Amino acid sequence: MIKIATRKYLGKQNVYDIGVERDHNFAIKNGLIASNCFNKSHSTAYGYVTYQTAYLKANYPLEYMAALLTANSGDTDKVQRYITNCTNMAISIDPPDINRSGVDFTPTAGKILFGFSAVRNVGQNAIACILSARNETGEFKSLADFCDRVDLRAVNRRTLESLIYCGAFDKIEPNRQQLINDSELVYDWAQSRAKDRASGQGNLLDLLGDGFSSTQNKRASNAFETAPKSKPVMDFTAQEKLQKEKELLGFYVSDHPLKSLRQIAPFLTPINLSQLGEQREEIRLCAVVMLNNVKKVATKKGDQMAILQIEDLTTQSEAVVFPKTYERISSLLVVDTRLIIWGKVDRRDEQTQFILEDAEPVETVQMVMVELNPQQAGNIDYLHHLKTILQEQSGDKEKAKMPIIGIIKTENSHKFVRLGWQFCVQNSRITVQALQNASFTAHIKSLTGS
Repeated sequence: MIKIATRKYLGKQNVYDIGVERDHNFAIKNGLIASNCFNKSHSTAYGYVTYQTAYLKANYPLEYMAALLTANSGDTDKVQRYITNCTNMAISIDPPDINRSGVDFTPTAGKILFGFSAVRNVGQNAIACILSARNETGEFKSLADFCDRVDLRAVNRRTLESLIYCGAFDKIEPNRQQLINDSELVYDWAQSRAKDRASGQGNLLDLLGDGFSSTQNKRASNAFETAPKSKPVMDFTAQEKLQKEKELLGFYVSDHPLKSLRQIAPFLTPINLSQLGEQREEIRLCAVVMLNNVKKVATKKGDQMAILQIEDLTTQSEAVVFPKTYERISSLLVVDTRLIIWGKVDRRDEQTQFILEDAEPVETVQMVMVELNPQQAGNIDYLHHLKTILQEQSGDKEKAKMPIIGIIKTENSHKFVRLGWQFCVQNSRITVQALQNASFTAHIKSLTGS
């Protein structure tokens, strides 16, 4: 540790905190200059800011997280991480709402409401136009009412479709495909009305009712009832909706394809992607992920491999699939599918990567469930017999992927215990038959619940 020996006044100088080699305020022994000295005043300021942010997070968590999301709305990785933090803090994130959202993420009614500025294809002029129309004449009653009241020069077709796809109109009409089909007709209808108003012609229906003096109010309240509509259609599937949300918002908001697996997945995968950096390189790991992108790469020898973008409920990461593995599982690497992946961590070039060695669709993964009562769970001979059967069924350790879950049943509770990787088996059906033949109570359960 170097201590300051003397201070020498050098007159009025520019002051820097780090990396100053000459004319620094502090001198040390032997005529050397303290080139990496960090001012106490600077440290104090950082400490004070840290205290303030910690205080706000502890006492005003809703407002603090909304501000944090707004400040980092351009960084998808950070926003996803903060949304995960919100989930862990029991703070819900509501999708954009055409009648409630503002420019930024907003705390409201115990939740955080998604802001328009974080929706792709929705520019500042469009946002200002939407908020102005809403403030002047109240909430939008329908898609036609919206198109009739906003300036379509600012809110173009692409903006309108983006708002529909991300769920901003769900409170008005939850059928997004119906809205998309209607928008093609309604947009043209609203443009025609806007041209008539601009030329001073108006529309006959706007003038009927309470007289000419109430034209504006009548147009705002019931003109949209005359708007054209397309034929009724079924809504998009839940998966299609989520894909569009991901495309426009950068992440899933109304739901997540992996949320339905949250209760059972930990028995199969004891770690998540945010914990990859903590794992040892020689340990075989397993994760439940969404496949977001597949980038095919050719090696110097001309062999095909791939770099994957994956995510779970905690973060996004990168996975590398080398040629031999890619040749075997390439048909499974389809964007927007849920996969169970096996592999190891690699820290080459100071970067943590997941080296993928095997993969399987979530829908096909099966677990072997073995039921035990407390007496059986405490009987060493009984457990040894179970261990012997499982070891016989494991076969090739590299191919044994089906996990074994123990269910310890009492009158009032069920306790689930995941057996170690060394007890994974190759064939769940044959394993269950072998266990039942040995008088164990066993059955197969898929990861998706059936």
